This record gives sequence, structure tokens and C-alpha cells, in this order.
Amino acid sequence: MLSLDTSFDPAHGDAVAVAEGVLRVTARNPGPFTFHGTNSYVIGGARCFVVDPGPDTPEHAAALAAAIAGRPVDAILLTHTHRDHTGSVARLQAATGAPVMGGGPHRPARPMLAGEAERLEASADTSIVFDRVLADAETVTLGDVPVTAIATPGHAANHLAFAVGADGVLLSGDHVMAWSTTVVAPPDGSMRDYMASLERLLARRDRIYLPGHGGPVETPAAFVRGLIGHRRMREAAILERLAAGDRTIPAIVSVLYRGVAPHLHPAAGLSVLAHLEDLVARGLARTESAPSLGATYAPA
Repeated sequence: MLSLDTSFDPAHGDAVAVAEGVLRVTARNPGPFTFHGTNSYVIGGARCFVVDPGPDTPEHAAALAAAIAGRPVDAILLTHTHRDHTGSVARLQAATGAPVMGGGPHRPARPMLAGEAERLEASADTSIVFDRVLADAETVTLGDVPVTAIATPGHAANHLAFAVGADGVLLSGDHVMAWSTTVVAPPDGSMRDYMASLERLLARRDRIYLPGHGGPVETPAAFVRGLIGHRRMREAAILERLAAGDRTIPAIVSVLYRGVAPHLHPAAGLSVLAHLEDLVARGLARTESAPSLGATYAPA
């Protein structure tokens, strides 16, 4: 059973110590997909680095500057290139001269279908110029701290988690969050990639996750197992709806998300699409065309 934790005080504008040498600064950009706001992290000692500078607002920029406190900034790390994480990159780079590092430019998880470009561009920040693209398992030293990049595609194709220091701290970005399940929305995201990335994290022995939104995940292994179980249950429910005669994503959403506010049904539809893409690829469901929001589906 997946147990979510929504008891989070964002302390907007304050730098909150969440691990040895790690400060969290939460932006004031609350919403249904950002919870109380995007978390930025300032990490290090006499030198530091910043992970996910967050939205471009004067208030958040000032809070980050206060957390940096005049220290040299070795790098700006990005877990991925969604706008709520990257809006302040240009402002912070201009102020500090720090290079931008991460998983490379924004890209879809698969070739896009007709009409999908607009949906991708709504959240993707394609303006980011990376000074260094980090490879999976690559370790760099920033702020006198070893940082290892861990490829965790699923929410976004270029998503990275960062293992920081030697005390089992993992910055999990939007891949794993304590307050909510992660949005996996094609063409940005891939359910197959997401599930494989969860299994990869499950094989690790991290002590705590510090996510891109909300509070820490304090029992990572148990929580990730819960996420995997939750997605498998959703997958089974979709297959049950196909067996019951539902043939379209709106029909499936109307049953599986009947308790969800209607304005969130489009996002729910993208989550169902992500599952159906995976189910079709695995031969557990079928469609006469490429999986899409408008396709019809049937049991395999």
C-alpha cells in the first residue's frame, strides 16, 4: 500500500537545513502539480552548487541568493528541464557565472505524433544551454562534495537523480516524491522508462530522498516498493476496464478517476495513455493505430 505524506511546511523564502550541508529553498509557485512549490537546493560548505533553481521570480531569486550567502557557486545542476525547475537558470547563471549541468536538452520520450508538439512545449524549457551533459553514473565534485548522476527517465526523458556525498542522500527530482505519485505524460514521459527507473532506485541503498516538491522521503525502499505496487494496480485496473468493454481513454478515466476533479481528467488521461503505451508494447493490449489519446483499445 502506498502511503503519501502531505504534511509539508514549505517555509517560503527561508533556507531550511535538510541534511548535512544541504539547504532547501521552496519557491512560492503552488499548484496541482507543484504542491506548495518547487524545491531548490543549495549544497556545500565554503563553496556550493545549486540544484533546480526553480521559477523566475524576484522573491525566489532573493531567497536563493541569501542561501548562497556570497559563496562561489561551482555549478547549476538540473534534474530535468521542466519550466518550474529551470525558470531561474539564466538569472542565477548571470549572477554567479556557474556552468549548467544535467541530462541534456529537453526531448520527448518517443517520436511525437501529430498535435503533440504543443503539449510538450507547454512545460518543456528548450532554452537551456548545457555547459556539460552528465552521463549516467558519472561523478563530479562540486562544492567539495562528490555528486553522482543517476539516469532516471520516466517523468522526463532527460531526468537525473543526484546522489550527494557519502551519507545516502539522493536528490530525486520529480521521479519520487512523498506527497504524490509522479506525472508520467507522453510524449514527455514514458511508463516503461519510469518503472525501470523505479526498479533501479530500489536496487540502491539510499538513506533519504530529497524531492523536487514536498518533504523528504524518509523510508525510500518501502516507498518505492509502494510506488511500483500502485502502478501495477493501476495497470491491472486498466486491463479490467478493457475486458469490461471500455475502448477509449475517456471511458477508462471516467471510471478509474471518478473521484478526481474534472479539470484534472486531461492529466489522468495522459497517465492512462502512458500505461496503455506500455501495455501495447508488452503485448497485453492492442490498438489498430499507434497508441494515442484518440485511439481505441482492446484486450490483446
